[in-house]
This record gives sequence, structure tokens and C-alpha cells, in this order.
Amino acid sequence: MRKRQGELSSLTLPTSVEGVSENHRARSVGIGQSHAKAILLGEHAVVYGAPALALPIPQLTVTASAVWSSHAPDDLVDVSFTMTGSASRPVVTQASDGLRRLTTEFRTTMGVADSQPLDMIMDCAIPPGRGLGSSAACARAVVFALADLFGREMAESAVFDLVQASENVAHGRASGVDAMTVGASAPLWFRAGEVQELSIGCEGLFIIADSGVAGSTKDAVELLRAEFERHAGAQERFVRRASELTDEARRALAEGRPEEVGSRLTDYHELLRAAGLSTDRIDALVRAALTAGSLGAKITGGGLGGCVIALTRPGQAREVTRQLHKAGAVQTWVVPLKGLANHER
Repeated sequence: MRKRQGELSSLTLPTSVEGVSENHRARSVGIGQSHAKAILLGEHAVVYGAPALALPIPQLTVTASAVWSSHAPDDLVDVSFTMTGSASRPVVTQASDGLRRLTTEFRTTMGVADSQPLDMIMDCAIPPGRGLGSSAACARAVVFALADLFGREMAESAVFDLVQASENVAHGRASGVDAMTVGASAPLWFRAGEVQELSIGCEGLFIIADSGVAGSTKDAVELLRAEFERHAGAQERFVRRASELTDEARRALAEGRPEEVGSRLTDYHELLRAAGLSTDRIDALVRAALTAGSLGAKITGGGLGGCVIALTRPGQAREVTRQLHKAGAVQTWVVPLKGLANHER
């Protein structure tokens, strides 16, 4: 099954708006939800046309509640954003700029003439700046909250376009993999706008460890681009090696070779580390996971901070988790491969 970005409805969670009134002001609140994601392999190279493997994290969610504002209309601010939940913080300017553009484009795209200002309350369990797709998940939740409030049905292609527009503001040139995976119900293979559900023939657990340090995708992208410009052939070598590792891991996942999947994760970490995208704390977490028995471990996401992802046999998960916390992880989450398998084994 291969689909383009505009044909993803069968790959995503059921969040369509049902039973809405023709009078979009009949609702006093609109609700939208989304979830986190992690990149298994393919970071950065995916922007240059290489494949990427991505994993939804359904237990880390964001809920957006759109309500009519009690403030007078303001030509400069038509929507305000407030963040609550375990990732509580004021929405940073960079993120809110993207979400405001999304809101404006939603009104235009969906033919909403009402200019009454809105308050958007974001209840987010996804820590920001960790490579877990918090900005894309928030954007997706906002789209569905607006659709619910205004009584609009949303095609998945329209949702993707709106989320991607917000992502381009937040991160610069976005590949689209985050915008898709935060709505997916199964692991995905992504390349140049095409997406497939991954075939999973392995059992195991992915343990995600938060370093407690926010990274910056935009800074990491610029750092890597500068490196490519300084050294002839560096981009081609990076993309070629990244593609090899990602393709090999994809086959190993499908054919039930978890040890090989783990090895490719570690090799990809070395690729990113050599490019200057890791940190001492991230490297310490990778070493801790490997020493504790993980099959493989790497940084996940843009880099310069963020999270580590480790593939672990179920019987080793407790020790791996313990050693990750001992090495400085501030929190961890477990995503079982078996629970995300998309076919009978």
C-alpha cells in the first residue's frame, strides 16, 4: 500500500467531525486531539529525499480546546494560545506564530467569515523541543478543534496542508514526516511525499528517554547545511549512508531481525554524532542503554538535545530504564512494537 501525502485518511486516527450543526456558532467549544511521534531512522536526510521510519507515540497526547474569546476583537491578534498540562509553559513566539498562521489559513480555506477572536487552550503532555513532534501535534489538535468549533468536515489532505504550513514557520523547511506521524496509528515509512505503513515482524520495546535538554531542529538543520557547504560531497555521503541504514532497518523490522534493527539504530547515531548533532548528555544516554543490554540506541529528532530511543528486548526493559535514569534521563516512555504491528503475525 503506497499513498501520497494527500491520501492518508486510512493511515490516521479517526478524528473527523460528526453531527455538526449548519450554524457554526451553535458550539461554544471545539475539541481536537493528536499525539507524539519519534523518528526511528532518517532524521535530516529525509529533507534531502532519503527515506525515514517514524513511530507514533499514542500515550503522549495533546488536546486543544477552542472557545470564543471574551476580549474585544483585535486586528493584530485573532487567537490567543495558552499551554497547560505536564508540558506547561507559555507557547513560545516561534510556535504561536505558526499556529496563528494555521488559524488564519483555516478560516480562509474553510470559508469561515466569523472574525470573533478565539482562545485556544492546549493541554499538552508532549515535552517541547525533544524531537517528539510537539509542534506538529499541537497544530493538528488545533485544526480539529477549529473544525469542531466551526462545524467543518476536514479531508486529511487539508489537515496535512495546514499542519505543514505551521511546521514550516516553526522549523523552516519541514519534510512532512512529523505532520503525518502525529496522526498515524501505525509506524510509517516516508520518502519524498510517499508514505506506507511499516510491516512489523519483530517483538520488542522502544524505550524513549528524555535528556531534559531542549534541542532546536532549525539550528540543527542550519548546522548540517553549513557542514555540507564547507565540504564537497559531504551531503551526498551523508544521504547515501542514511538511506542505506534506513532501508536495512526497514527490511529487518519486516523480517523479524531485531538485533539488526538495533545495530542500524546505533550506526545512525554515529552518523548524526559525526555531523555534530549529538551532545555529551545524549551520548551518555546512548552508552547507558547499550551497556544495559539494548539492541541499539540513538538520538531521535533534530538533535542538539532532545531524546534517545533504544530498542530493547522485553526482559531487559527494566534494567535499561533504570540505567537511563541513572545516566540522567528525566523521564522515559515505552512503546511496544507488538502493539503497533499492522498485520497478523
